[in-house]
Amino acid sequence: MGRDEPPQHEVVANELRRRLDSGEWGVGDKLPSRAQLAQEYGVGPNVLQKAQERLIHEGRLEGRAGSGTYVATPRERRRMIRSRHRERRGGSPFRADMAELGRTGTWEAHSEARTPAPPHIAQRLGIAPGALCVRTAYEFLADAQPAQLSVSWEPMSITGDTPIVLPEMGPLAGMGVVERMRSIGIDIVTALEVPRPARATQEQANLLGISRGDQVLCIERTYFDGDGRAVETADITIPDARWEVAYEFPVDAR
Repeated sequence: MGRDEPPQHEVVANELRRRLDSGEWGVGDKLPSRAQLAQEYGVGPNVLQKAQERLIHEGRLEGRAGSGTYVATPRERRRMIRSRHRERRGGSPFRADMAELGRTGTWEAHSEARTPAPPHIAQRLGIAPGALCVRTAYEFLADAQPAQLSVSWEPMSITGDTPIVLPEMGPLAGMGVVERMRSIGIDIVTALEVPRPARATQEQANLLGISRGDQVLCIERTYFDGDGRAVETADITIPDARWEVAYEFPVDAR
């Protein structure tokens, strides 16, 4: 294999996608055995297995224990709407978003206090590099299935001596940044979001149940109070194959 040539399993995965797209195998059809396909493509069984596993992660195929590999029913790509309205509902915006889609939104979180802000986070928060923050990593679930990831940073100079220092502990655990900040007299009036397409890292892929390099949407979100001070910033990662993100804006009818 040349230096610039893709790995064998990617070549095989692309060929399997082509055959699926052409309709050679329809939904519910059983694919030839791995041994047969490996022989057809002139690769080892491990290469063929890795190629099929990639398509299983993508939702194109499904493996059935003791039976084989089948063409999966296409996954539904849902629309996730981000708007000013979602920040006014009270409580968790994610939980409310999922409720509107008829799904149950839950999450798991892990916070680390007294974490020095790296330079790019410090710049977004308008604080000195190395200033202490609370860093919280979230895994958001829709009906117990991975939906999105988020890593949030809050300056301890704002929350350090308050009951809300840890986002998922205390009297307002799970209520969302807007509600929590309001409880200590800080009104968030602006949310700035910068969406960028990206490819999933290995860690992101493991948490989202997708493959490394799959398309994701990364949203850099920062909340500001009425004085223009940044009070929280987060990096949100959403798998493109499962969610279409749409932005909704109010129109002044005057």
